[in-house]
Amino acid sequence: MATILHISEFTKGGIETHLNEVLDYQSGNHDIYLVASQQNSSQETLRISPDRLFLYPYKRSPKYFLDAMRSIRKMIKEVNPDIVHVHGTFAGFFLRTLFLFKRKRPVVIYCSHGWAFLMDTKPWKKKVFAAVEKLLSLRTDVIINISNHEYQMSMNYGLSSKKSVVVYNGVSDAPAMNDLPFEVKKDKINLLYVGRFDRQKGFDLLLEVFNEHHFGDVNLYIVGDTVLKELEYEFPSNAVKLGWVDHSQIDRYMRACDAVIVPSRWEGFGIVAIEALRNKKPVIASNRGALPEIIQHGVNGYIFDFDHKEELIQIIEKLNKQKLEVMGEAGERIFYEKFHAEKMNQQIESLYEAALSNRRDRYSGAVGKYV
Repeated sequence: MATILHISEFTKGGIETHLNEVLDYQSGNHDIYLVASQQNSSQETLRISPDRLFLYPYKRSPKYFLDAMRSIRKMIKEVNPDIVHVHGTFAGFFLRTLFLFKRKRPVVIYCSHGWAFLMDTKPWKKKVFAAVEKLLSLRTDVIINISNHEYQMSMNYGLSSKKSVVVYNGVSDAPAMNDLPFEVKKDKINLLYVGRFDRQKGFDLLLEVFNEHHFGDVNLYIVGDTVLKELEYEFPSNAVKLGWVDHSQIDRYMRACDAVIVPSRWEGFGIVAIEALRNKKPVIASNRGALPEIIQHGVNGYIFDFDHKEELIQIIEKLNKQKLEVMGEAGERIFYEKFHAEKMNQQIESLYEAALSNRRDRYSGAVGKYV
């Protein structure tokens, strides 16, 4: 049994799903703690005992960064962990900056959950982000990439192959439930979007397509809202805005619809996509990030080129309920083969064991590439 401190910035959204899967699994094997910001983190939905959870005051603004680092340093001193498992770019920056000039430190496992240098941003910014990641990797024992795409791109930007591994995100079985949250029209194709209303998730493209084209046989149900700032959107007449939904209820919403749409502009992984697969729902996804590793075009969903929205339009216009049902069955099989939480957690556990066994090495290497 090891003492493990998980550190995250925000937990709302897909990161909470991932954390809860990991925390559930590790609670029976290790002494676990979690540090996260008060903003966009919920004590009620994180699956960890309140006495093991520390939420610090924070906003994503430079004036809060030093306070966040002080809070993390304080928790490290109190917990004295064997392993610090840090989630996300900002949390990774805070934690590893603290260790830059320290000889003695715990094992550091780092997962960016989507590299900052792969965002849709200016080339010089990408180079800066990559340079920072390379520097901070000196105080990292294992770098977890959540897809082969993330791994290959990190190699292109010069990160250490000896420390880098691939571990796909995973989720557990869907809970058993029969009732649906709302009634859909059975003569319509009912699509579901789940996620933040922001540029990364391609929400603007989705609304643009539905506002410009009248899909008479399609209804769009939208779960989510803005997170970091308020934005105004024009919603099409065949869209139903449902707001944020407790994650424990997401499966009910997926089961009510025929397919899930994930139009991301960039995406480290795409937990919503594998949640759809476990509910026997095919996924219409962009060709960005890891999504083509999850969705096989024509098998368990459709892939469209984000830069050519007419491909998305054509897919939506040709949707067929019977075909979607067949794809849903295939998607469930793929989920159990590649994206179940049990596989993910076993791989993480193996990384922990290897890193601890090599603890005498200042910069211990990873044990291999997991897929």
